[in-house]
Amino acid sequence: MALMSAPPDAPLALIAYPSHAALTLREAGLLALNVPGDDLPAVLLACRTLRFAGALVHPSREAAVAEVVEADPDARRAGRVDAVALTGGAAGGASGTYTLADALLDAVEASGYAARGASALLIGNGPDLAQALPLVRLGLGQVTVAADNLPDAQRFIRDLPGSLRVYALGRRDPALLSLAERADLIVLTGGTLPPGLLQPYHTLADLTGQGKTGTSGAATLDLSALPALRLARQLLHATGQRYRPEDLAGLAEALV
Repeated sequence: MALMSAPPDAPLALIAYPSHAALTLREAGLLALNVPGDDLPAVLLACRTLRFAGALVHPSREAAVAEVVEADPDARRAGRVDAVALTGGAAGGASGTYTLADALLDAVEASGYAARGASALLIGNGPDLAQALPLVRLGLGQVTVAADNLPDAQRFIRDLPGSLRVYALGRRDPALLSLAERADLIVLTGGTLPPGLLQPYHTLADLTGQGKTGTSGAATLDLSALPALRLARQLLHATGQRYRPEDLAGLAEALV
């Protein structure tokens, strides 16, 4: 989090966002300005010189920004930064965070899903599986990770706590459907769900916006509050100001 609250008139930089994003934020009373997403060291230096409070980072530049700021533990684990706090003028620093982890926990807890002791199957392409890592903090009992290939899945499970029962496999492995039968929670972080995987006793947490339960009878975890919860955390880090997530729903949609 930002160490102090920025002056109320300090502008917020929007790195690589389309022009309408700044306009939408200004209409909501937030002083925001679009800045380029290339030559990031020069952009951040200019923002510090001009006394910007901080910056929000478009998803397309999150990995690049992580390489040029002081990243906190969440950002280092993800290799991405979605919010930056700027301190000390031109001679100051830039501290970055990645808010998805805590925002996802907030959203799952708000949904009322009882995750403690549950068995989860995480399905993704590889690097995107890091989005699901925060769910382990909810007390899951068993986690199966299915990536595009076995080495990617094995790399991911190295970051899981040793107390967990974990399995790793490729998403085309014939054993996937059998392991899915033991799962309570299916988490999709990338790609599509294999046909026939979802069953009526499953709950689907879809982080892609593309997953469908179809006629399976599976429940869907309500993550509709996630964008606003995440934006509230981004603004807190970038500006030091607290905003109620329920007041940010429209803004969060405009920034997607």
